[in-house]
Amino acid sequence: MASNLHRNGAQRGSAKFDRPLKPRPRASSPSPGSGFRRPNSATRNDAVPGRVRVAVRLRPRNAEEEMADADFGDCVELQPELKRLKLRRNNWDSDTFEFDEVLTQSASQKRVYEVVAKPVVESVLDGYNGTVMAYGQTGTGKTFTLGQLGEGDTSSRGIMVRSMEDILADLSPATDSVTVSYLQLYMETLQDLLNPANDNIPIVEDPRTGDVSLPGATLVDIRDQQSFLELLRIGEANRVAANTKMNTESSRSHAMLTVHIKRSVVESEDIVSTSQNGDVSHLIKPSKPLVRKSKLVVVDLAGSERVHKSGSEGLMLEEAKSINLSLSSLGKCINALAENNAHVPFRDSKLTRMLRDSFGGTARTSLIVTIGPSPRHRGETSSTILFGQRAMKVENMLKIKEEFDYKSLSRKLEIQLDKLIAENERQQKSFEDDIEKINLEAQCRIMEAERKFANEFEKEKLKCQMEYMGIVKELEQKLVLNQDRHDCHADNGEGPAQSSADEVAELKMLLETESNRRKAAEEEVARLKWQLEKYTQPEEGGCFEITKLHNLLEDEAHQKKKLEEEIIILRSQLLQSNYEIEQMRRCLEGGSSGSTFSATDSSVTQVRHSQFKDAANGQKSPVATLFEQVGLQKILSLLESDDANVRIHAVKVVANLAAEAGGLTSLLMLLRRYEDETVRRVAAGAIANLAMNEANQELIMAEGGITLLSMAASDAEDPQTLRMVAGAIANLCGNDKILMTLRSQGGIKALLGIVRCGHPDVLSQVARGIANFAKCESRASNQGIKTGRSILIEDGALPWIVQNANNEAAPIRRHIELALCHLAQHEANAKDMISGGALWELVRISTDCSREDIRSLAHKTLSSITAFKSELRRLRIDY
Repeated sequence: MASNLHRNGAQRGSAKFDRPLKPRPRASSPSPGSGFRRPNSATRNDAVPGRVRVAVRLRPRNAEEEMADADFGDCVELQPELKRLKLRRNNWDSDTFEFDEVLTQSASQKRVYEVVAKPVVESVLDGYNGTVMAYGQTGTGKTFTLGQLGEGDTSSRGIMVRSMEDILADLSPATDSVTVSYLQLYMETLQDLLNPANDNIPIVEDPRTGDVSLPGATLVDIRDQQSFLELLRIGEANRVAANTKMNTESSRSHAMLTVHIKRSVVESEDIVSTSQNGDVSHLIKPSKPLVRKSKLVVVDLAGSERVHKSGSEGLMLEEAKSINLSLSSLGKCINALAENNAHVPFRDSKLTRMLRDSFGGTARTSLIVTIGPSPRHRGETSSTILFGQRAMKVENMLKIKEEFDYKSLSRKLEIQLDKLIAENERQQKSFEDDIEKINLEAQCRIMEAERKFANEFEKEKLKCQMEYMGIVKELEQKLVLNQDRHDCHADNGEGPAQSSADEVAELKMLLETESNRRKAAEEEVARLKWQLEKYTQPEEGGCFEITKLHNLLEDEAHQKKKLEEEIIILRSQLLQSNYEIEQMRRCLEGGSSGSTFSATDSSVTQVRHSQFKDAANGQKSPVATLFEQVGLQKILSLLESDDANVRIHAVKVVANLAAEAGGLTSLLMLLRRYEDETVRRVAAGAIANLAMNEANQELIMAEGGITLLSMAASDAEDPQTLRMVAGAIANLCGNDKILMTLRSQGGIKALLGIVRCGHPDVLSQVARGIANFAKCESRASNQGIKTGRSILIEDGALPWIVQNANNEAAPIRRHIELALCHLAQHEANAKDMISGGALWELVRISTDCSREDIRSLAHKTLSSITAFKSELRRLRIDY
């Protein structure tokens, strides 16, 4: 048996089951290039095999053993250089066992920590789960090894204290966090050592992953070593202990310290690409923030004991039974794992359920078994050594748990956005100040130039007037002189020919003089105009801004002119409508004198009321019969009745007559004239029925019906009225010929405004109208009639379409899905749809839509539009 044990131990000790840990540089912050970041994510989800590492520690003899066993040697012999120990059977025979580490009586606490726990702590800081556990007979130093605080002697600090020192030194307080829970398993009851009132904590297992969580445990944030030591003091004070023959302070419960670590890392990927000429280039993929969650579990098991040696009785006896039972369950699980059995009885004890991840799970586990040298306890020592040998055969699969850090990325983007907004506001304010300054300077220069020009102009005008008055006076003098000369020649008998020739010559000279003066005046005017242009011309630096402002003013003037023209047209239509209403009113007043409601003929009124009610309820007579029995003028006169019920039934009759006889003008008159909700609802429903015919659709548009429907949509609050109005507009949206007119008269805006109601029936009609409009637009684009972006996208309908693409109501969802497919068929809409989130809805429609035709249309669109294919490749979506 000794040879077999030696051979098994040698095989396990020599086999290389886990990879050596690489040295870890300290990472104080998640900056690019920190030591704990791996170069790529190829191995993030790959499991790494790791065997449970087992170390044995021998306790030195205590005072009692020095006296009782003075004549006997130790039952164990350590060979630390060979990582081997011998357990003596007698003076000439012994069993040999090999472990990962063999620690003598003189091994320091620091040496124990570096050999047993430090590799596990480094793995935890790299993102793996880790477990450090102590197992052994009571009184062999488990609690001293793990939980010694070292208050009097810092060199005696245990694994718990030293582990937290290394963890806090490696983490960054700005981006990383550490939380601690401290529990005890006492009599199969899980209790909180940090909150003694919480004495029955449940254990919850994830049925999908098998992970164990303790939802009731107290979690405390750790910022410094001092606060952690205070928590350990509180926990040790609340832990159950008793005085037995084997140990004066024997732990009567299993203690479990869990350290949860969450740290932020930034991961980048190096992509190697080879060009056609053989050149190799390295591309660094943009980094993305990740969160690594890991935990370190330090388990101080209660010591196994034999009752006849410990002297336990009463409550301590029950405690000993519970301790031995849970340790026995742990031994069964380790035996099953070591022998690769199909069933491992983890659920036999709460201890094994909590340690499920430590043995056979995803954690890196180190076990330290503590033994004593006394030959009186050789049986317990042998059992402890065999437990450690079996644990060395258990192999775990280590995994890193990483999650995308959405919160960190969101905070970073919000900070960048705030900076950009502030910078943009500063630049905008500076630009506005510069524009205002340039405008003021330009206005000052223009005013100065105008003032100078006005002064020069006045001077030149005054000069010209003086010259003109002088010339006129000179001409008058010459005229008088010529007259005297003519009289003199007449008295002397000279002929008029000579005087006429002299006058002509004089006039020619005067004309030539005036021409020269005029030419000089024109040159002076041209010079002044050139000076005016020079003064009015702005500086070169502000020319572009002033030109831009002039263009904006011209655009505003143009828009104002267009609005004024539309107002003139609407006023003319309003005057025409008022004229028609006045004519109709005069006809009604002239033809209804014998049909007014009086006390004498109330019976006739009741008969007519019953006839109209039957007609409104669907029992319509032919149009000719109604005209013969009642007369259209009398029906219209009932619209002026004081009785609301008579008025409503009269509206319904008019609506039915309009549906039969094409009386669209009367319906539009009702919609324009009456503010009663019921009248508008009935009239809108009748118009919706008439709008199902293409000829009626064009007539409705020509009569200004869409404007009246838009006004009714903005004023109405009743869902049924809005449903009728939306149905009428939806029917008009299905006509290719009136799309532009429908949009210019506000039909699309009115349809989108109706969504404020939120009623499913109303939204269904809105969705149908959008689907009809998108279908007509798609047909027009395919025929080359329309180019550019969709009118629906320009009018802001895309966000509502995307929001309701997955609506719970099937009619709304079906119409919206069809509209999205029609919008996506044209490259001009692709950019807006990608930025608006419609691409994801198209991908969903192509796979999850209940209708085969819509699903096929979405799949065809995604496969044919270049922008969609490029975006899917960029997002690495294998479609």
